[in-house]
Amino acid sequence: MAGAQLSKSISGFSKLRKRDKIKWIVENFFKDPESVMHELMSYWHHSEEQQKILDGFAENTISNFPMPFSVAPNFLINGKTYCVPMVIEESSVVAAASSAAKFWMDRGGIQAKVISTRKLGQIHFLWSGEEHLLKTWIPEIEKRMRMDAKDILSNMDKRGGGFTGLELIQIPDLENYFQWRIGFETCDSMGANFINSCLESFSNTFENFITQNDFLKDEQRDVEILMSILSNYTPECIVRVWVSCPIQDLGQFAGELNAVEFAERFEKAIRIARSDTYRAVTHNKGIFNGIDAVVIATANDFRAIEACGHAYAARDGVYRSLSDCSIQDGLFHFWLEIPLALGTIGGLTSIHPIAKRSLELLGNPTAEELMMITAATGLAQNFAAVRSLITTGIQAGHMKMHLSNILSNFNATSAEEKLANEYFSKNRVSFSEVRKYLDELRTQNQ
Repeated sequence: MAGAQLSKSISGFSKLRKRDKIKWIVENFFKDPESVMHELMSYWHHSEEQQKILDGFAENTISNFPMPFSVAPNFLINGKTYCVPMVIEESSVVAAASSAAKFWMDRGGIQAKVISTRKLGQIHFLWSGEEHLLKTWIPEIEKRMRMDAKDILSNMDKRGGGFTGLELIQIPDLENYFQWRIGFETCDSMGANFINSCLESFSNTFENFITQNDFLKDEQRDVEILMSILSNYTPECIVRVWVSCPIQDLGQFAGELNAVEFAERFEKAIRIARSDTYRAVTHNKGIFNGIDAVVIATANDFRAIEACGHAYAARDGVYRSLSDCSIQDGLFHFWLEIPLALGTIGGLTSIHPIAKRSLELLGNPTAEELMMITAATGLAQNFAAVRSLITTGIQAGHMKMHLSNILSNFNATSAEEKLANEYFSKNRVSFSEVRKYLDELRTQNQ
């Protein structure tokens, strides 16, 4: 047994050609090597040049993993109409976002405002000195940091961004631990490489400042830089989006409820998500269904966006809904406030071929405009999801959209798909019901 497992290990795998990597994988991990190898290679891009670009995105690439590239039209945001690119595999999401966007387009659209765009980096260090001394020296330390990193800062400074200042943080629970929390503006860039390069330079400057400081005792000149890295928690990179209309205007979207009943049920559903963590997690997941789809389509970092958003949802110590709702003076108000550190230049945004088209589709927006578009998509998706929950239930619409996937799972023919779509347009969709319908249909045709 041990020998069999060792045969599945390999040295120098990353140095193999791509075909040889696939050959080794299929021969060691699959029952039908030839078929699997053919399948993996079938997903290679037909253009060698494009495939070379894709291969460069990660280590040990052997194939591509296709995802649907969809669009959601009719997004009216701050008076401007967008067709929003979305990359997601959950079938009902794009339909829901599109439906909500059209609903609000006819009611003034979605309003959006970027509140702030400050991003953060951290230098974590151990030092046995006194906190007040470092605070006294902040102006001098900042001056030296700017001077030593002027080559790194110059281009960003010219674009109106750069290093915005530093703050000293001490956590009493950790002995001799401090951190510099450092602010940055990165304009239209995501800024990760810029921030990390600055932090490494700042770390060297700070270490030299301490070790060469004549005002310190010998034992206080010993400083240990633990790490220097950006933070994906950006609570000062905030966008707010909102919709509002007279309660009576909601009747069209209320199903069998009247407009007032719909508004009241909707507001209660949001209050539950503001109070109950179990509901809030699923509620916020729905928001990220919309947000992540745009973030991926524009080649931004959806993992960083998710991590930050969930941390922000728990910023007061309790995990809550990111969206909120109120009913006042006959008006329905629904809004979302979320940190979104996005970029439109740098990283994969200008390299990934489809990401470039996504940005072009959006009119080549600035980073702030993309923040507003992305947040608006999350708000629309959330509105549609809550609407379904309090009226027909989430499964009815979701399973209707999921029907094509179920039919594919049962290898339905084109003729069977046509008949099934007609039948299930009037009947409940479920995995078992589709299987039963196809079994009966195939028995009749034998």
